[in-house]
Amino acid sequence: MPRFQYVLFDLDGTLIDSAPAILASYRQAFATAGRTPVVAIDESIVGPPLVETLQILTGTKDARLIDELAAHFKASYDTTGYRETAAYAGVGDMLERLAAGGRTLAIATNKRLHPTRLILDHLGWSGYFKTVYALDLFEPRLPTKAAMIARLMDDHDIPEHVSVYVGDRSEDGESADANRLPFFAATWGYGSLVPAEMAAHWRAFATPAALTAALLED
Repeated sequence: MPRFQYVLFDLDGTLIDSAPAILASYRQAFATAGRTPVVAIDESIVGPPLVETLQILTGTKDARLIDELAAHFKASYDTTGYRETAAYAGVGDMLERLAAGGRTLAIATNKRLHPTRLILDHLGWSGYFKTVYALDLFEPRLPTKAAMIARLMDDHDIPEHVSVYVGDRSEDGESADANRLPFFAATWGYGSLVPAEMAAHWRAFATPAALTAALLED
């Protein structure tokens, strides 16, 4: 069996540049609600789950306000906004090569499940992935990305010694560590880890082509 038979991917900032679409929908949500965010709506907020991000943007955990803004966000993003999502250059080729090489691919993302599936269908990628996990796949929702990865691996009998997690943020690396998985950092995305943020045992890749070569090593 190949060293990396199972490749688990983060989504936003790793496979797709979803920032423009996400940021536009956040701005639309605040405009529709007649609210002003307390921090800038820019690429630094992309990555955490929707509710957590809205709490950051509003500076409050008021459930009524968060629910209102979440509904406005979904009305924008889940209808037309997600279609503005772009694949990073080389990612489509990477997925095709990994699938052709017999690797088993999965997604573990903080993104909600519904728009994740819409985006994968939109990009023509759904067939590459054996399974797609999101925090809201279960009720109650999973508490962390580390818990989500653990659940995915347990549900699908994925052994850690032939698996790897690929992401673009320190949270991704820490979640991989929590599950005793190697972590490969995709440094081409907006969550790109700088050397000072990299743990010594993590590996960084500047292009999908370089990552593909590593994942296809036997």
